[in-house]
Amino acid sequence: MINNKRKNVRFPAHARVRIPKVFEGEALLKDLSITGCGIECTMFVDVKPGAQFSMEIIPEVMSNIDKFDIQVESRWIRTGDYSCEIGFSIIASPRGKHFQRYVDYLSFRSQTE
Repeated sequence: MINNKRKNVRFPAHARVRIPKVFEGEALLKDLSITGCGIECTMFVDVKPGAQFSMEIIPEVMSNIDKFDIQVESRWIRTGDYSCEIGFSIIASPRGKHFQRYVDYLSFRSQTE
């Protein structure tokens, strides 16, 4: 499993994401850590490894955390019959408090599930 090789634990997430320069609409944030994240979308996305984007994260309502933006760099892309998964490294979080609060929320939630 890929997660076992990671430096930082990735927490399962249920947020929505928007990357306007990559696709229209929203995708699912599958997991998140302080250094990276993975998303899944139901459309084909043509993203080259190393490309940088601004990603808007819209946390689930239960988290009580406002949406925020992070700067990401694509690392890998995996396409299937009905979905596309993309892995990103996180380069910067301009609204760091919201990002850190969301990672803390996901960490807490994963311990209580």
